[in-house]
Amino acid sequence: MTDTNAIDLQIRTVLKDHARLMEDALTLDPNNDLYQSGMTSLSSVNVMLGLEGAFDVEFPDHMLNKKVFGCIASIRSALMELTAA
Repeated sequence: MTDTNAIDLQIRTVLKDHARLMEDALTLDPNNDLYQSGMTSLSSVNVMLGLEGAFDVEFPDHMLNKKVFGCIASIRSALMELTAA
């Protein structure tokens, strides 16, 4: 999976549905801190589950941290690593 625009759109859709952000996930800068934008630890779990379903991946334990889920860009990077052939 290499189309970053498609990946970002899917991430933004999952965020819109699960993150409970105070800002519009579809227009949020990819480097903005999602936790400062309103995401809580509980909603980050829902985001993780939504991403796993949307991308047919499972996040390994070492990726289950605030740094990976802190912004769209870091989520994209993790997903690209997980979906690399």
